[in-house]
Amino acid sequence: MGNTSTLFKGLKEFFIEIGDLSNFATRFFKEVLKPPFEFKELMRQCYQMGNRSLVLVTITGFIIGLVLTLQSRPTLIQFGAVSWMPNMVGISIVREIGPVITALICAGRIASGIGAELGSMRVTEQIDAMEVSGTNPFKYLVITRIMATTLMIPILVIYGDLVALYGSALVENLKGDVSFQLYFNTVFDALSFSDLVPATIKSFFFGFAIGLVGCFKGYYSKKGTAGVGVAANTAVVMASLLLFVIDFIAVFISDIFYEL
Repeated sequence: MGNTSTLFKGLKEFFIEIGDLSNFATRFFKEVLKPPFEFKELMRQCYQMGNRSLVLVTITGFIIGLVLTLQSRPTLIQFGAVSWMPNMVGISIVREIGPVITALICAGRIASGIGAELGSMRVTEQIDAMEVSGTNPFKYLVITRIMATTLMIPILVIYGDLVALYGSALVENLKGDVSFQLYFNTVFDALSFSDLVPATIKSFFFGFAIGLVGCFKGYYSKKGTAGVGVAANTAVVMASLLLFVIDFIAVFISDIFYEL
């Protein structure tokens, strides 16, 4: 009986949080097009999120390219299909591995940062002070950050894909004596718009989800300073789970279009 009540309580809290997050997203869409527009703060947030994530995305993408090629190469050699390496790696990275891994890295880096920042502003009553002074904190704090993540995550994904392909090309150049020009020509010949467009579109949704969850958790942070840590941790977990859900939906829709 106790386990059942705990389960129902957990499900109730889960659906309440989903409803609150939906209301938060609805408020974003209602206010995003209303003046005043905080362009200066938006540009500052874009720079902060993109610049501070660049090194992490570079290292992650490069290692992904190296590892994927090193792990796949022996198997392809056994089947005499090592010449297909650029095609396989290029399609795998651009379609799935690059966007998802980059988004997960940014979820850990950006969502936690937003959650901690807005959470500390909430518990120190800075957000309340902005409301009292007549400033709309939602416009200045939330909309700018969600817009910044929505714009910057696709750019970081494209950059991470290129770095991963360079790492893969480096392995092929050293082990297979394949020139960089030949490698990238083969990759770009294998790719088509049906590979690039869905991956780019879903990266915008990844960015929106990361910003939305980070702002939601931080903006409604409670329980004093301890709530700041909770907001940062739960923002990462919730954003990561939401990324997998969005990726599943995107892949499912893409497969329908491929069959058509």
